[in-house]
Amino acid sequence: MKKGFALVAAPAALSVATALMPSGGQMALAATEKAGTEASVAAAGAKDLGPTDEGQVITASLVLKVRNRNDLAACIQDVSTPGSPEYRHFLSVAEFKRRYAPSDAEIAALTRYLEANGLRVREVYPDNLLLKVEGTAEQFNTVFDTTLHNYLRHGRRFYAPARFPRIPKALTDIVLAVVGLDTEALARPMSARTAQVDGQSTRVVLPQGGSTATGVPQDYTVGDVANLYDVNPLYQHGVTGKGQTLGIVTLADFDPSDAYTYWDTIGLKYKPNRITQVHVDGGGPLGAEDGSGETALDVEQAGGLAPDADILVYDAPNTDAGFIDVFYKAISANLADSLSVSWGMPEVLYYAELNGGVDYTSELQAFHQVFMEAAVQGQSLFAASGDAGAYDVNGVLPYPAFSKVVSVDSPAADPYVTAAGGTTVPATLTLSKGTVTIKEERAWAWDYLLPLGYDESILFPVGDGGGVSTYWSLPWYQRGLAGIARTPAGQSVVDNSGSTPQDYYDLPAHFAGRNLPDLSMNADPETGYLLYSTPDGGWVAGYGGTSFVAPQLNGIAALLEQSVHGRVGLWNPLLYTIARSGSGYGLQRPFNDITAGDNWYWQSAQGYDQATGIGTPNVANLDKVLTNLVSESQNRR
Repeated sequence: MKKGFALVAAPAALSVATALMPSGGQMALAATEKAGTEASVAAAGAKDLGPTDEGQVITASLVLKVRNRNDLAACIQDVSTPGSPEYRHFLSVAEFKRRYAPSDAEIAALTRYLEANGLRVREVYPDNLLLKVEGTAEQFNTVFDTTLHNYLRHGRRFYAPARFPRIPKALTDIVLAVVGLDTEALARPMSARTAQVDGQSTRVVLPQGGSTATGVPQDYTVGDVANLYDVNPLYQHGVTGKGQTLGIVTLADFDPSDAYTYWDTIGLKYKPNRITQVHVDGGGPLGAEDGSGETALDVEQAGGLAPDADILVYDAPNTDAGFIDVFYKAISANLADSLSVSWGMPEVLYYAELNGGVDYTSELQAFHQVFMEAAVQGQSLFAASGDAGAYDVNGVLPYPAFSKVVSVDSPAADPYVTAAGGTTVPATLTLSKGTVTIKEERAWAWDYLLPLGYDESILFPVGDGGGVSTYWSLPWYQRGLAGIARTPAGQSVVDNSGSTPQDYYDLPAHFAGRNLPDLSMNADPETGYLLYSTPDGGWVAGYGGTSFVAPQLNGIAALLEQSVHGRVGLWNPLLYTIARSGSGYGLQRPFNDITAGDNWYWQSAQGYDQATGIGTPNVANLDKVLTNLVSESQNRR
């Protein structure tokens, strides 16, 4: 269940510049408006341990609203679309701040207001869009008219509001979201294991004979990825990511030596001492159950495909605030040319709170505007589309009794993110119940194992995420494209765990929403990969998930950036410009059309589909097309 900090969006009666100015001593709170219902369900099902100690020091994040949002959207379209006069004329952080962020004077006024009410501003991010605010539980309770309680779920303690907070009216002109009053871990890594089918581990096979590839499904390396998707011609021309910086956004810490061990063992030549860690909000936890293997595979895959690129690893705690802060930290620093994330959660849980539809879209909007900043700064952003097929919400472990709900994952569903989907590549697989042969690359869903006699409850809904957003409208770059779909009818979040089914939320039918994924690559654990992670016991085979695809595209982005001597920016307008041109598929073309398989609901088809998106990349050909588009754009100036 999505928990967070509900906020109002109604405009304040007074401007920020005047309403936030304290008049002598301690300023009384301005009038407030309530968001949500009186009784919070933030910790429904968790054991209530009572009120949080009033003296406990708490740090929360205030996310501020971008200014001139329509102009920002138009600017992104201009700098991201091939053929535009402004193509690749990206903004600096200073330019973004000047044009689209609250002014320093507004930040100062907001700071005075908060400090007059006992809260302290500890940090203002460089883009003027996020403030780290500190105070005691009592002070937050007073300012936001709530009561924080401690809770226990699955052996983990956290605190959260016992009733929905109120936001001062004086802040609604400038504050978009307040996060950090709920510290339960919610996001999930998008990875899967072959052991989920047979319960047995897969034998580890390492490269031999001087090759960086194994050629063995379930033991694939970045060398195999280069073979599968025609990356090697770039290496042969000296394109290795040199001069580029990859960013990994994650919610778990890891040991950098794991990545070096992976690259060394497969015989990869790479730039030494290339990993820099940035621990946001104290950093994420370190451990197998906390997702350290997820971070390791992100670094190993992205850095392995671009062996001479530098790598910045931004990790934060797995909380609402941590997930938002880590993006604002990485993007406002603007050091990474491309970024990837392999964590997410069902989009619907951000705005369909399971007591009848409480609105949490302030958090979706908080992600959205920082993704807009990344796009206008030219930072490519890739996110795993999910590993629960077309039924993303059914992949959330605490909710096994949910009805089957066709749904998508966030942040992959955001229009300013390139959603990384997954496929199964050709192979003959021998499992405990028999052998299956995959003759052609297909959309990844484990329904192809059903004929062997496996229980569907073991296999469903494992597969590559994809579908139609029920929140984000169809973006400009997907309009008019054959294969684009609307949301299906009859989709409801129904809890069948009790004696009487409870319908929590009905998803909108026939909504013209953002379609995903955008591009796919091999993600099926049955044709999957090697991972080296000390917390997971060292070498692990049979690993997969769209978690691998997002960092792989991140590494490929670094290669393309070196090739065209600069940032590429948001990939989606480029991808769909090529797809719409009619020259995307075939010999010497940039895309491989995937027409086999499904993701439990959406079928692969010719052209675009919600199972694999545009298809899979032929990287060498994509590089040629991009180089030509960049050259044509420069010649027009």
